[in-house]
Order: sequence, then structure tokens, then C-alpha cells
Amino acid sequence: MKIKTKLTLGVGLLFLLVILLAAVSTWYINALKKDTSNILSANYNTLEYSRNMILSLDEMKDDPGANVRFEDNLRKQKGNETEPGEKAATEQLERHFRQLQAGPADPAMPSLIRADISKIMLLNMQAIREKSDLASHTASTATVWIAITGMICFLIAFVLMVNLPGSIADPIKELIQSIREISAGNYHERVHFGSHNEFGELAGSFNAMAEKLEEYVGSRLDEVLMEKKRIDTLINNMRDPVIGLDENEKVLFANDETLRITGLRKEQLVGGQAADLAGRNDLIRILIRDIGREQTPPPQKKAPPLKIFADNKESYFEKEVVRISVIPTGETEKKEIGHVIILKNVTPFKELEFAKTNFIATVSHELKTPISSIQMGLELLRHNQTGALNTTQLQLLDSISDDSNRLLKITGELLNMTQVETGNIQLDIRKNNAHTVLKYALDATKTQAEQRHVRITVDADEPVPDLKMDAEKTAWVLTNFITNAIRYSPEYSEIILSLKKRENALFFSVKDFGKGIGRRYIEKIFDRYFQVPGSPKSGSGLGLSISKDFIEAQGGSIGVESEEGQGSTFFFYFPFRI
Repeated sequence: MKIKTKLTLGVGLLFLLVILLAAVSTWYINALKKDTSNILSANYNTLEYSRNMILSLDEMKDDPGANVRFEDNLRKQKGNETEPGEKAATEQLERHFRQLQAGPADPAMPSLIRADISKIMLLNMQAIREKSDLASHTASTATVWIAITGMICFLIAFVLMVNLPGSIADPIKELIQSIREISAGNYHERVHFGSHNEFGELAGSFNAMAEKLEEYVGSRLDEVLMEKKRIDTLINNMRDPVIGLDENEKVLFANDETLRITGLRKEQLVGGQAADLAGRNDLIRILIRDIGREQTPPPQKKAPPLKIFADNKESYFEKEVVRISVIPTGETEKKEIGHVIILKNVTPFKELEFAKTNFIATVSHELKTPISSIQMGLELLRHNQTGALNTTQLQLLDSISDDSNRLLKITGELLNMTQVETGNIQLDIRKNNAHTVLKYALDATKTQAEQRHVRITVDADEPVPDLKMDAEKTAWVLTNFITNAIRYSPEYSEIILSLKKRENALFFSVKDFGKGIGRRYIEKIFDRYFQVPGSPKSGSGLGLSISKDFIEAQGGSIGVESEEGQGSTFFFYFPFRI
């Protein structure tokens, strides 16, 4: 029988016994209540009526209202005739009372009436005695049956209490003892449960586990060494450099690629302390630099690839540190047992990136000359010396001018991007006045704001200290923020341009009241070529990315706060530097 079924039957039987005991007790209590209720309703009331009639009989000579009270109690008594002979006695009492009313001069009549009342009282007192005996008998019977039922319930519960816990606890104790034997190294231990319940299945699983453990412990050492050699071969055949460290930063293994890029021999590297090796090898020092740090850098601060010169060529690698944790046998919490450092070779991707950057730089540079020629031709066409133009022709010239300006802006952004990617950003860091940068950006976007009927409000602290920054590139970023705010703001709206001193930094911000940016796009807004879905495709998607690179290259930080329907606030700030 299954343990669940056994527990269900045991608890269910106890539940039925409790219900049976409660039913027997309730039935006999109701019987006692019925007997006592009969005494009160049938006999006690008659004695009360009889007493009232005797009192009224004594008061008839002096109180004329006594007759009325006597007759009222007599009427109630006639409605409460419950015992044998009580009806005849009541009728006789009524005849004598009528005779007393008809001839009150008869002196014997009150005595007869008293005798009739006494007879009625006697009948009810005898009935009370009989019903009291019946109630006593009912109580005795109830005591016997409740005692018998309680004894049966006690015996069954006692049997369950003795047998049921043991049937569950004994196999568990035997299993615990067997587990202790296995833990002590006695892998010949087995559990034998004759039942086919859950314990039987548990015993089968335990025996299978013990058999596998015995087989594992009894395996030959050469098989273990073969497995280790297989793992070493697998690690050595990996194309990416791999180094394994234990929890004490001791080098456990290193594959051939690691030996090649470090220039160390295997006996020099494997088995040595990483801290000691870092003192003699710059590459090892770079590789173990992040080990032991509690916090990892945020995703947006992804470390640049490592440039390593080996075999007479430069290679690029991305470092990944994997923490190895296990749950020791017999414990519940993870324990860190070491790290694995993996260097992913990204040289082919880096070479493609360089080729792409050079191609974009070349194309952008070559495009600037024909675009400038197109703009010069447009200016010549607008002069009257080349002939008068009609309205349609002037509109075409305006359209061509807008497109050429957009192409010129895109080529400029592409050239800036190539500067960033090649690391050739030329920064002119010197002390500059923040209000000058603010005014330059405001003047550069004033005409565009007037065309869109957008009001730019300046909220700047006065005074603010001069700040070490590249004024030209900072103004470019601020101008880009204002241009975007104008583009995405409705007509006749407002843009707030702020310059605030907060703690140890100077904050620039541009706030618009447009449709805002969805939360799912906030993290991507500074990615290259990214544009919010549904927005006008009027740019290249490079402006914010280049702005981020310009600000971070100067040691500042950039960000955005926005909610859909609430507008956006783009900001950047520089810490005060001496």
C-alpha cells in the first residue's frame, strides 16, 4: 500500500470516529433535553396553575376579582391536560367551581374544590417523578454508549498511533543509516524494503546509486588519467587562448595558444602564482587585472579589444573572465573554486572594421568636393546674371539645396565617425567659458527655430566657472541636441536650454515637449545608425553616437531622460577639473 493511501485511510478513519462520537453525544443530549422539556412544559405549569387557583380560592371572600383569576387559571389548566386521569379531575374541579358560583352558601364546596386541585397536583407530581426517572435512565444509557464509543475510538487511535508512525519512520531511519555507511566509504551497503510503496522505489534508486558509486570507486586509475589527457587535448586544440586559475590564483592549465601569445614555456606558466607571473610578464598582468573584483563594468563601458603583438604581427583579442562555482558535496551554498580566462580572437573582424572605416573616410572625403561644386552652381543659378527663373525653377533649386546640405552634413558626420573609430579625435582641451559655448549653439540654431516657430528659453546659472573642454566639439554636440529638439517639437512650442552647476560638475541640457522616446529605445538611442521607429528619416542616425564619443573623449558623461508623450531631455556634463 502506498504511503499516501495509508496516511489517507488512517486520518480518514480518525475523522469518521470523531464524527461518530459527536453524533452519539448529540443524540443523547437531545434526548435528555426532550425529557426535561416535557417536565417543564407539561407538569410544572399545571402545578403553577393549581397553586394560583388555591390562592384565588382563599381570597374569594374578600376579593371579588379572585373568581376571575380562578377561572383564568382553570382555563389554562384545561389547555394543559397531559397526564392520564388529569382531564377527569379537571372536569370535576370545573363542576364544583360552577356549583360554588351558583350557591356560595354551601360551606363544603371549597373543601371539595381543594381536594380536586390536590388530586391534579398529585397526578402531575407522580408524572414528574416518572419523567425524572426516565431522564436518569436516558443519562445512564448515554454515559454507557458514549463511554463505549469513546473507548473504541481510543483503541483504534492508539493502534494507529503505534503502527502508523513506525511504518513511516522506521524505513527512513534505515535509509539514513545506509546513507551514513555510504558516506563513510562502505559502498557495499544496500537497502532492502519488502513493501511496494514509495519506500520500495526509494530503496531501488538508492541501491542503484550505491552500485554506481561502487563501480566508480573501483574504476582503474589509467581510465582517470585517460580522461584527464582527453580534457588536456581538448583545451590545447582550442584556437582561442585559455588560462585556468584556482581560487588562490594559481595557474592550473594553459593551452598552446596562450603560450604562443605570452612567450612563456609551459613549465614557467602552469603551476605558478598569477601575481608572481604578472610581475615578469605585462600580458599576464593585463589578463588577471579584473579577477577578484566584486563589480563588473556596466555593459555600455565595454572594454576595448587587447592588441597583442605575436609571431611578427598584431592581433586583437576580447577578454572574457568566467567564474567557476560548484556546490561541494554535503553543502547547499555555492563556492567559488577559480576562474577561466578566455581570449577571443577578433582580428579578422577588426581588420574588416578598419577597412570599412577607411572606405567610409575615403568616400566621404571624395563626396565633399562634388557636393561643394553643386552648392556653388546653385548659388550661381540664383543670381540674375544667369537668367531669370520662374517660381517652379526656384522651388527646384531650394529642394536641390536642401538635399545637398543634408548630404554635406552626412559626409561631415561620417568623417567625424571615422575619426572616432580610428582613435584620431583631435581635442583642443583648454579652459573655456560655458556661456560662450551656449551662445554659439543658440546662434547656430536660431534661424531653424524661427522657421518652426519654436521658442528657445535659456535657463543658465550665473556665474559659472570656466571649464576645461574642447569648445568646438562641445558646441557641436549642443547644436546637435537643439537641432533634434526643434525637429521633433510641434510648432509654436518651447525648448528649454539649461546650464546648471551641480555639486562638482557642470550640466548642459536641452528639454523639448515633443512626443518623447519609448522606454525600450532609451538604451539604443546613442547607437550608431539607430533611429526611433516612426520618426522622420531626416538624418543618418550618427549624430547622437558621435556626440557620445565627443563628450566621453573629453572625460564627460552623456544621457537622456524621456517618456512617451512627455518630451525628452538630452544632457551631458563635465566634472570640474583643476
